[in-house]
Amino acid sequence: MQTYSIPMVPGPVKVPDEVLKAYLTNYGSSDMEPEFLDLYNRTEKQLQQVFATKNKVVIMTGEGMIVLWGAMKSCLKPGDRVLTIGTGLFGFGAGDMAASLGAEVQTVGFAFDETINDWQKVEDAVAAFKPKMITVTHCETPSGTLNPLERLGEIKRKYDIPLLYVDAVASLGGAPVLTDEWSIDLCLGGAQKVISAPAGMSFVTVSDRAWEIAQDVAYPGYDALLPFQNAQRDFYFPYTPYWHGMAALSKALELLLNEGLEHSYRRHAEAAQLCREGLKAAGLELYPVEGAIQSPTVTAVKVPVNTTWKELDGKFRQYGLAVGGNYGPLAGKVFRLGHMGTQADQALVQQALDVIQKVLKA
Repeated sequence: MQTYSIPMVPGPVKVPDEVLKAYLTNYGSSDMEPEFLDLYNRTEKQLQQVFATKNKVVIMTGEGMIVLWGAMKSCLKPGDRVLTIGTGLFGFGAGDMAASLGAEVQTVGFAFDETINDWQKVEDAVAAFKPKMITVTHCETPSGTLNPLERLGEIKRKYDIPLLYVDAVASLGGAPVLTDEWSIDLCLGGAQKVISAPAGMSFVTVSDRAWEIAQDVAYPGYDALLPFQNAQRDFYFPYTPYWHGMAALSKALELLLNEGLEHSYRRHAEAAQLCREGLKAAGLELYPVEGAIQSPTVTAVKVPVNTTWKELDGKFRQYGLAVGGNYGPLAGKVFRLGHMGTQADQALVQQALDVIQKVLKA
């Protein structure tokens, strides 16, 4: 894929020049230089602010899937019970991941175009199944939706569920993620979405209870959490850390925090509103059903019946617009605009809308 003048793919997003400059700087040995440890500690503090948590944050080398798998493998044994709340591809996918590790999985499912809308069903399942872990995805990028999580934290506390595992990769920084307030034990994020750093760094908050469970499970793999528990204290990481990636991540977080989280949330909400109003004015139909909570970071829209996704995508690209296709049951039926991070810009969104209107009128 070449570079397009109107980037609206829902991650990886366009990376700011300041972040690229940090990434391209030559650094020493991250295994030996105290400057790297200072950088890691500073980056962790930045992430704690964005996650709204006092918990330790483990920062790993690798795209977001490494922490999704690593957190799960570090805290589950075969036979453990996992309750998966699914409203889309990644939510249901977490249940598949747990099942592949030998967990006993039960799913509370909703349609891909919905968000969680029946809390009694969720609570009844938690009460009856008594899981060790509840999994949920905050922002379902394929569906363009955002699940409400405050009530889930209340249910988790009411039934003393050991672990709440939340995929916040596509929402973190663009919508409030209140890790401690919502009683999230493992909250997962990635660098390449709202944070607007290069793909290659991911991170997970780890509660005290999650550390206790990780010690009991004692998973030893490359993506294990446990080796990071005392890595900063001992200045001994389980593998050579990625100094360039950490520097870029820290700079991107600095830009986000200098903007202010509340300002970022407003910027994303305003870009999303402009995008959706413009798409509807162009005669397109948004994918989420009425009543579903739409994400401020991504909009999902149905492919018109008089064309195909391949044809539509090709025409968009002729005008310099790159948007996202889709996966699984939504492939070829729904496409997405990623107004997240640097792309949550009303001028850029308007350029995208102008191209879409031009293509549809042709």
